[in-house]
Amino acid sequence: MEREYLRNNVVRYASEWAYKRNPKYYNYDELGGDCTNFISQCIFAGSKIMNYKPTFGWYYINTNNKSPSWTGVEYLYNYLTRKSGVGPIGKVATREEIKEGDIIQLSFANNKFEHSLVVTRKENNSIYVSAHTYDAFNKPLSLYNYDNIRFIHIEKVII
Repeated sequence: MEREYLRNNVVRYASEWAYKRNPKYYNYDELGGDCTNFISQCIFAGSKIMNYKPTFGWYYINTNNKSPSWTGVEYLYNYLTRKSGVGPIGKVATREEIKEGDIIQLSFANNKFEHSLVVTRKENNSIYVSAHTYDAFNKPLSLYNYDNIRFIHIEKVII
């Protein structure tokens, strides 16, 4: 079975927590950055379900009991773009296909993706994102400097 990805919940969560940290989750700022942890929290707000499959799932119980995909940029990409299993499922998309609640990942060097953002507003051809590590809410994507970019459109949530 599947259900709708609640994009408004994603934007609302990002609005509330972009400039502060939710005490339910560990703050990874001092351990390589909190960006993908924050993005996973936003996705969870929109999907309302985790996948507790060891190693290849997507979940957070506590600091020491979480999946690699909860905090790792590449692991989150691999999890979201899989084709089956419980939880949110996405696909690689074009800039034009993404919507509020979708994910953007940036590469700054050597084509290694290392920063995750969530789309919190899209108007005409302008995209606005929110993030942690370098905290932002509705920051224009055009203000980011990067070598490469990828867009992930969340298509559905499998329950």
